[in-house]
Amino acid sequence: MYKSLARLGCAMAAALTLSGAAAQAFPAKPLTLIVPFAPGASADGIARIVGRELSAALGQPVVVDNKPGAGGALGLMMVAKAPADGYTLGLGATGAIAVNPHLPDAPPLKPQQDLLPLGKLADIPLVFVTSATSGYGNLQAFIKASRKTPGGGLSYANAGQYTAQHLSGELLAHMAGVPMVAVPYRGSGPAVTDLLAGLVPAAMVDLTSAYPHIKAGKLVSLGITNATRSKVAPELPTIAEEGVTGYAAPAWMGLFLPAKTPADVRARLSQAMQKAMANPAAQSQIQALAAEPAYLDGPAFGNFIAVESKKWADVIARIPKPAK
Repeated sequence: MYKSLARLGCAMAAALTLSGAAAQAFPAKPLTLIVPFAPGASADGIARIVGRELSAALGQPVVVDNKPGAGGALGLMMVAKAPADGYTLGLGATGAIAVNPHLPDAPPLKPQQDLLPLGKLADIPLVFVTSATSGYGNLQAFIKASRKTPGGGLSYANAGQYTAQHLSGELLAHMAGVPMVAVPYRGSGPAVTDLLAGLVPAAMVDLTSAYPHIKAGKLVSLGITNATRSKVAPELPTIAEEGVTGYAAPAWMGLFLPAKTPADVRARLSQAMQKAMANPAAQSQIQALAAEPAYLDGPAFGNFIAVESKKWADVIARIPKPAK
């Protein structure tokens, strides 16, 4: 009997040892980073930079898998349904995480229930711009002219209905107390093209699309949406500096896990992510994509998302709904 108990004790000790070794061994195979945008986009570039850094920190390959669709929600729905073992991560941005849940036709994704924030990666500065020939030399001149324009104020192009660019423009109009007419386009690129052609008086677009034209003197920045000046374009004042006190509305992105990922796995990934984002080389590469490294750990990122979600819910509620 005593021999049987001894053998049982040895077996249990061995099992516990193996279990501990398995836990310590994470990750024991390649990880998948789902990017819900097409290859070549700035978000894809940032994901690949961070993926390489995570691979170096974890000692395993991190394979980027592009799954565009549903405004960035399709890939995140795949993350939510993946095994919660730490081997599947997803890139999430402002739209899918903080905007889409408040839309009437929201995708079937509930970020705060289905996903776990691992960490914030970067802010994507947006910029409110006008043509160099428009006569609006600064934001206050544009606001003054918009107030005097009949029919709801001056129009501004944006990257599409309910995009970060559109909602940042709506927030500007609200905080400045100025009427503005949103004109949705299929992306920042086409909006900039029409602005250069003089077909719209202003545009709220991503800095990547507008900055070359600003430097060339064809467009004038009326303010960037960051709370502080961008390291990418430090000469451009913020919208807050231009007189709209308290305004801050950059786009942003971060990494997410399935909601029930174990705490020890989250801790290992968080440690690797913190190391990745502290690398000066990675920071420089992210800035080269006209983005601002802006790391927050999981809990801080979760708090940030809660504030952002409330902010954009309020903005969306103020937008007039089209008549049925």
